[in-house]
Amino acid sequence: MTRFILTLVLVGFATLSLAQEGDAPDILPQGEPPMTLQRLADIIRVIDADARAQGAAIEFTVQDIPIVVIADPRADRMRAMVPIRSAEDLEQADLLRMMQANFDSALDARYAVAKGRVWGVFIHPLSSLEQDQFLSAVAQIVNVTRTYGQSYSGGAQVFGGGDSNGIYQDLLEDLRKGQAL
Repeated sequence: MTRFILTLVLVGFATLSLAQEGDAPDILPQGEPPMTLQRLADIIRVIDADARAQGAAIEFTVQDIPIVVIADPRADRMRAMVPIRSAEDLEQADLLRMMQANFDSALDARYAVAKGRVWGVFIHPLSSLEQDQFLSAVAQIVNVTRTYGQSYSGGAQVFGGGDSNGIYQDLLEDLRKGQAL
């Protein structure tokens, strides 16, 4: 554990010293316009032509899983979410497992509890959201929904020799098809 913390500190200092020297690589994406409600809606309609927009909310379906995206340009926030189950009879072991998954296997997606439900969610600043980040987020919240109660995985970057990473990559590629917005 001490070695892990020391490694994190050293990486942090190296990054800080690069930034202070002005030699840090440009980590902001280039060439993609800022995300707007309209652009987000256009991307979603390529995924699901039957997507339904109502104000700042857009509902659509990916592989029979209903997804709701809510965006607020004034707050510069976007939330994509999938209802998973009722939270009414959620046991402490289930809550603990969701928190563990939020730390390691859910990736950018998260498990959350709100309004009496368990949700798979992805939250991001709207304006800096890139198309591919959004598509990856959709694939991840679909995967955390599917794997709830089992592996609790967002699907990407799975370590080991299993099939999960391939399943995630197939879904992400399906979402990318036709995405030139």
